[in-house]
Amino acid sequence: MLVALLAAGGCKAGDQDGDQGGGKSGGASSAPTASGPALTAVSSLTVKGRAPKTGYERSEFGSSWVDTDDNGCGTRDDILKRDLKDVRFRDGHCLVASGTLTDDPYTGRDVRFVRGHSKVDIDHVVALSDAWQKGAQTWDRDKRLAFANDPLNLIAVDASANRRKGDGDAATWLPPNKAYRCDYVAHQVAVKKAYGLWVTEAEKGAMKRVLGGCPTAKLPARSGGR
Repeated sequence: MLVALLAAGGCKAGDQDGDQGGGKSGGASSAPTASGPALTAVSSLTVKGRAPKTGYERSEFGSSWVDTDDNGCGTRDDILKRDLKDVRFRDGHCLVASGTLTDDPYTGRDVRFVRGHSKVDIDHVVALSDAWQKGAQTWDRDKRLAFANDPLNLIAVDASANRRKGDGDAATWLPPNKAYRCDYVAHQVAVKKAYGLWVTEAEKGAMKRVLGGCPTAKLPARSGGR
């Protein structure tokens, strides 16, 4: 249930990506719409070297899974509801008790989600620590909160694959599921463009190589389903 799809260190279910957070305002406040080929958009990204990781802490992006859209549910549960099939709730409409991630984007397998014993992570497609080293350390707290909870940058995935990714960018990690790589990189481009994050030369080259195989792939928008 993502759009056109539509991660420092490994990630734990409930605070996956090793770099997570929540918030409401700041940053890219208006949702970008699907437009133009993602390959063309890569050229608009600024190229710089990776800045030092000095000062990075997960807490710089706020508490995990804030209710950013005022629907009464935390971001993690919102993404689980969006991306899982056959969802069952613990109570009401927020706490997801179980469900199935069918055709996991990163591995292509079906993955069962059971709260408290999950093999599903919520991944930041652009990892928080990667963002920190490519512009986010100069942002105000509101923008970092918004970035960490932006559905455009979040996806439910197989936990083991996500933890192997760590905080890698397109030059250092791509999903094992080759069929998803175009969507994955298009999402990274959309996120970096929306928030003004830069890329390294190697990263930009990797993005162009992947998207060169799917030159008509569009930039994904924030709303919609996988």
